Amino acid sequence: MTNANPIEDWSREILTEAAKELEADVLFPFTGPPYLPFLRWAQKAEPVFPSPIGPLIHPDYGLWHAYRGALAFGERIDVPPSEDANSPCETCLDRPCLNTCPVDAVGSGDYDAPACAGFLAGPEGTSCLSNGCAARRACPLGQDYLYTPAQAGYHMNAFLKTFGPDNG
Repeated sequence: MTNANPIEDWSREILTEAAKELEADVLFPFTGPPYLPFLRWAQKAEPVFPSPIGPLIHPDYGLWHAYRGALAFGERIDVPPSEDANSPCETCLDRPCLNTCPVDAVGSGDYDAPACAGFLAGPEGTSCLSNGCAARRACPLGQDYLYTPAQAGYHMNAFLKTFGPDNG
């Protein structure tokens, strides 16, 4: 492992071992360019939909899931067709995800990463930095899968390290 990105290192280690055992190739969303269409693949594989704030939303896990890799097999595997489903966001009347972000980084249809990172870098961003994105946490779906403060802090600090004001 390189430890430059521990989550990517962990994903490589675990999924490479699984691929060997299953005689498959492993593909990762973080290698490229060109980058593989993981989000499109996810939408074909399970009932996930674009959310109003950007990440795909799952009817059970809400905004609390990620795609760390995929296994590619030499032969086609028949899988049962997925059931038709609608985005859970269509029936969410309050849409708290759109009005919870303290800097409106997600409410305008485009994600404003610099505004988010700038907020996180300042003293007023402590809650989001420690607990995770307020807009994601506001979603009523997947509340049982919210990141713990340690997990949230890890991911938010990694985001800040990559996109923060000192890295622009």
